[in-house]
Amino acid sequence: MEWYLMVWKKFAEFEGRSRRQEYWMFQLFNILAIFAMSAVGAIGIAISQKFGGILFLPFVLYFLAAIIPAIAVSVRRLHDTGRSGWLLLLFVGLGMIPIVGFISAIVQIVFMCQDSAPGPNQYGPNPKYPDQFPAFAGNTPYASMRSYGQPLSAPSASDAPAISFCKTCRTMLNPGSRYCSSCGAQN
Repeated sequence: MEWYLMVWKKFAEFEGRSRRQEYWMFQLFNILAIFAMSAVGAIGIAISQKFGGILFLPFVLYFLAAIIPAIAVSVRRLHDTGRSGWLLLLFVGLGMIPIVGFISAIVQIVFMCQDSAPGPNQYGPNPKYPDQFPAFAGNTPYASMRSYGQPLSAPSASDAPAISFCKTCRTMLNPGSRYCSSCGAQN
């Protein structure tokens, strides 16, 4: 459940990287919520043809609210495998073509199942191993570290300032704080 809520906390964050576990746990809980709300709506229609459809309202509201986080976590997941997030737009476009859409869906699932690109890449540090580069752990913006047109050079551990990050949600902790201001976990 923690991974599902992490995606909602990063509601429209399209930069950075997301681990497989974050992506797939969000997809699992998202599908379970949609099934539960659609079942409630179907039961409402079975009970009352006239007013039962109003029970589909939570389903519609949730579905509309979950679109942006689902796209954002998918883009971050593609970033984690070293691919551009614009590839998701290509998958959506190809998904509208009958047979090609099926093949592109399989390719998309394969991409989402692949392991993280080792070490930092052009989209940020590897969220799977935040201890490798502690100054850049988690999904912090990494664009400032890039020089467009220049190869990416990883920072050395001696260049890192004394910054600590939450072990749960990977946000930067306030200096001297034992509790995360974002998720409340003790570190």
